[in-house]
Amino acid sequence: MQSSKITDQNLVTQYIQGNEACLEMLINRHKDRIFTTIILIVKDSYIAEDLFQETFIKIIKNLKKGKYNEEGKFLPWAIRIARNMAIDYFRKMKRMPTVTGSDGEDVFRKIKLAVDNREEQMIRHEKESMVRSVINKLPEEQRQVLILRHYGDLSFKEIAAMTGVSINTALGRMRYALNNMRKMMEHTSLNTA
Repeated sequence: MQSSKITDQNLVTQYIQGNEACLEMLINRHKDRIFTTIILIVKDSYIAEDLFQETFIKIIKNLKKGKYNEEGKFLPWAIRIARNMAIDYFRKMKRMPTVTGSDGEDVFRKIKLAVDNREEQMIRHEKESMVRSVINKLPEEQRQVLILRHYGDLSFKEIAAMTGVSINTALGRMRYALNNMRKMMEHTSLNTA
């Protein structure tokens, strides 16, 4: 059977009815997006691998318990579980993601970008370095919200819950972060276009 022609919903239904191969098809179909979601938040491939496995264990448990009712929306449901696993990891570790991790890797390196010609790559790298520098100069609260929103792809509701503040405070911190970045970029003559 051709896995690309079968909908996620059909694969979920068949898996729940006992067809184990359908789970493997779902995993193979969505593993890259789910893993990328995790690694953008934790920025550590070893931790991301562990969380990826835990995510699928939780997905399997939820499917078997009948807790999947997101008809036709398996990927967003799975990504939400992956995000929550990453958030739980940070709660346990009592630390927040930063732009540069202890291993020297950062979120910008995890984003898959289209291959450009060498000149465009050099220009992009220069701009990324400047943006990274500006982000690192932001106050901690503003930097956290910016990273969680833009690179962790979390909602403001999730950010508020994760940081222990109201949604309005999270929105305000984002607004201040963007205003501060704009001012710093103008000051350093960075053209964001």
